[in-house]
Amino acid sequence: MRPSPTLALAALCLLALPAVAAAAAYFGLTGRDVLTPFPGLGTAAAPAQSGVHLKQCDLLKLSRRQKQLCRREPGLAETLRDAAHLGLLECQFQFRHERWNCSLEGRTGLLKRGFKETAFLYAVSSAALTHALARACSAGRMERCTCDDSPGLESRQAWQWGVCGDNLKYSTKFLSNFLGPKRGSKDLRARADAHNTHVGIKAVKSGLRTTCKCHGVSGSCAVRTCWKQLSPFRETGQVLKLRYDSAVKVSSATNEALGRLELWAPAKPGSPNKGLAPRPGDLVYMEDSPSFCRPSKYSPGTAGRVCSREASCGSLCCGRGYDTQSRLVAFSCHCQVQWCCYVECQQCAQQELVYTCKR
Repeated sequence: MRPSPTLALAALCLLALPAVAAAAAYFGLTGRDVLTPFPGLGTAAAPAQSGVHLKQCDLLKLSRRQKQLCRREPGLAETLRDAAHLGLLECQFQFRHERWNCSLEGRTGLLKRGFKETAFLYAVSSAALTHALARACSAGRMERCTCDDSPGLESRQAWQWGVCGDNLKYSTKFLSNFLGPKRGSKDLRARADAHNTHVGIKAVKSGLRTTCKCHGVSGSCAVRTCWKQLSPFRETGQVLKLRYDSAVKVSSATNEALGRLELWAPAKPGSPNKGLAPRPGDLVYMEDSPSFCRPSKYSPGTAGRVCSREASCGSLCCGRGYDTQSRLVAFSCHCQVQWCCYVECQQCAQQELVYTCKR
């Protein structure tokens, strides 16, 4: 079966860099790739040179149409890789205390199923790409876009005052084109994937805020410049994690009036309701998740995971218990500010207890 553009987006945005060729899902992430902190999206950088840019696009596992779009947009390949890091690291942060911790191992099997975790992967991937594209525009890393088009603010003025807004309008428009035209589908999984993808985009949009800066003598605010700014992606990740916690299990129903398949959340047993369509902001899933306690084709399990004895060992270790180890930890202490102008610290050490889940 030929992968849909939406699935290609989710797979692309879960790459483990710098191993660009190791893509998620059917692109084959192994889980052995080294993660490095993703580059700062707010730092201006010159767009990639033409030849280098084309090679970068060729390395990415995109559909034929997406690869053509990439080749026409200098700076896009780098932004796609930034989005991959952004989405992956945020996913791992949000699930750091859960049995499934967004591990790269098992990702191929996971993306073939309709679990809640799969829903989150689609949402955080599309959100990361939306966020990264908007920031890349304002940072001057994309040739075909610049600052947001806030009323009364020219791009030249924006750069002069250092208030170049995040271009969410261009980002969402480009992403819609990148994913391809909307088409009705008779496949429940495809509709659920598309729904979750748009939940991620909506989460980024909801975090757009207006920021203002005053100019004038002694900060008199004689002139005030305002621009659009995205909230930190950590806030978007928190929103999506809450959506995951309240995700809605769906099945399919045929809309007789429109003659197409619709997502439908059946009523709970004993409820007088007949069931409702999920809301636009709901993450949706079709299958109950496995426990993720033991190694499987979906995750490496929880054996050896570090846990908190008071908060998480009971759940994380799945009733197997935990091992306790003592280790010596070095840290900076007795720090003093010296003239001029640095901080001088001593090195101290203390014993620390570490708890890990039994095998």
